[in-house]
Parts: sequence; C-alpha cells; structure tokens
Amino acid sequence: MKVAILFDGASAYAGATPDQLILGTVEAIEKSLVSEGNEVGYIPVHQDGKWIEKLRRGKFDLAFNMCEGIDGIAALESAVISVLELFKIPFTGASSYTTAVCLRKHVVNGLLEKAGLPIPRFAAIRRGDPLVSVGFPAIVKPAAEDASLGVEQRSVVRNTRQLAERVSAMLELWDEVLVQRYVEGREVNVGILGDTVLPISEIDFSKMPRGRWRIITYQSKWATGSVDDVGAQPRCPARLPAKIANEVRRVALRAWKLSGGFGYGRVDMRIDVNGQPWILEVNANPDISPDAGLARMARVAGDEYPALIRNICEMALARARVVPAADEWILAQQLSGATPADGELDLFAVGQE
Repeated sequence: MKVAILFDGASAYAGATPDQLILGTVEAIEKSLVSEGNEVGYIPVHQDGKWIEKLRRGKFDLAFNMCEGIDGIAALESAVISVLELFKIPFTGASSYTTAVCLRKHVVNGLLEKAGLPIPRFAAIRRGDPLVSVGFPAIVKPAAEDASLGVEQRSVVRNTRQLAERVSAMLELWDEVLVQRYVEGREVNVGILGDTVLPISEIDFSKMPRGRWRIITYQSKWATGSVDDVGAQPRCPARLPAKIANEVRRVALRAWKLSGGFGYGRVDMRIDVNGQPWILEVNANPDISPDAGLARMARVAGDEYPALIRNICEMALARARVVPAADEWILAQQLSGATPADGELDLFAVGQE
C-alpha cells in the first residue's frame, strides 16, 4: 500500500519546540508503516497549495493525516481534510466537520450541553462583548486553539477584576476567548479507538507545588522539566472506582459520537468531589506520537505502537469502502426516492415528447 503522511510543513521545519516534534512523530509513523511492507511518502502542507497536486499525482492509497493546521494556524486544520474529502482520497482520523466543530470549544460545548451531557458553565467572548461571569474560579483560554496554547497559571481567575484583565489580555491575541467555570477535582483523559474506549489515563498533580493551579498548561506539555511539567504527570490506567470509571467511559463515548468522531480521538474530563465527570474538551486530532497519551493508553490495552498505526489505517480504508465514490450520487437519489427503476438518470426527460 502507498501511504502519504501529511503534516504542517512550515511548522515542522521551523526548528522550534514543539513544532519540531512533528517530524519525530512522522518518522515514527513511517517506521511502523514501512515495517509492514508499505511505501511511504512525505507531503509537507504549505499555504501555497502545491501539496495538493503532489498528493493527486502520487496516486496514494491512503493519506495519513498529521496536519493540526497550516503554518501553525489551527483554524486551517479542517481545510486540509476538506481537500482529502473533495478528491475522495481515503484518510485517517475525523472528518472536516468534526474537526472544525471540536476545534471551536464553545460550539462543541453547546452541542454536547444540548444533548444533556455535563459541561461546566461557559461563555464565549469577542472584542466589544460585555464581560460574562460563569462563577469563580473560572478559566480563560482561546476559543479555537489546541495544544494548550494560551493556557498558563494566570488563566485561572478568582474574581471579576482578574477575569476582566485576563480576557482583555487574551483578546489582544485572539478574536474570541472561552470563559469556563473551573472544576476542582481529578483530571482524566479518555482515548477512543474506533468504538472502543481505551484504558482511562489520569493526570497526577501530586507533585504540583502548593499555590499553583492543578491544570495542564502550555508549559506542562512542551517545557520538559518545568514546574508545570513535573507537577502534571500522566498515569495509566487511572485508579478510579468502577462506578465512576463506567460513567466516564459512557460520557466520553457519547460525546465522541455526538461530535461525529471517527477513527481515534480523546475526551478530556474533570471528576468533581461528588464523582461527577465534566467534559473539558473533545479532541478530534490528538497527539499520536509514541510517547503521547493515546499511544500510552493503547499499550496498556495490549497494542504496541505499530498495531495502533495499523488499526488507524484499517479503519480509514474501511470507511472509504462503505460507499464507493462513484456510487454516492446514485445512492443519495435512491434514498430520496428519485432514482428511475433502471438506475440511470434521464436528464432530458422533461419536454422531449
């Protein structure tokens, strides 16, 4: 099989952390694919669009999508998937719709809250909007970013003055911010592979110094050895009572399905002192590097990294085979009751007599 690995070219070759880590993940995926006899080609994605023609001419059987944006712009993440959908190229991971919805935290929050799932009280604020309080403490973060960009210890505020200052500072960099009630409690990550919920992982905050908020900041993820990194260590499997673990799995899988999730994803949650899980985020394109959370959960479930990559590819190919591209229009008409008995459309039937 001939596989193209797509990734944000400008970010990957920038030579700065965390962008430079992209290439490490790409190489790990390539190694897994090649070890099973596949041919792999790199497709760095740039804003000039030349990558599209390279992808088309390559006649790839599958696109392994590693793009979390173009030139570091997260809002363009779904645009890459839209191209793959447009040209009917089988691809790994979620659809452009799901990716776009999940990236906009206030949008997916509204969708899930409407369905009755537990979402901490939230509000989206743009420039010129009045300040909205959701209660305190609260956390302020970009409404449409990933990788914890814009999240730091100062993101959690205790009063209206701090809230106003933080929102004002954030709106100098982002068009829209999310203000959400902070949930005190345990933080868990729920990985999903196909229809299977992987072993739950928990963030161990026991080494976080007193006086610091127990949250995952940008420093936690990307500044190895920093105070926030040392103070927020993953532990898998999480040590949860069976009743709470079952509810966490149920809520996570329901959120993933409602978001249109496919292939693999991750739902981040908080469990309050009463054992109630609260959804923080649905991640449709989580980090799948060998040492990241999803791979760690898969290993605990018994699948080493090559098996995880193989499963992701197999799901993508199976999705592409459900309805052959050439038959989609005919199928749509059949479901609408508009297809003639012989299955062929007569576009000039009207007025021919």
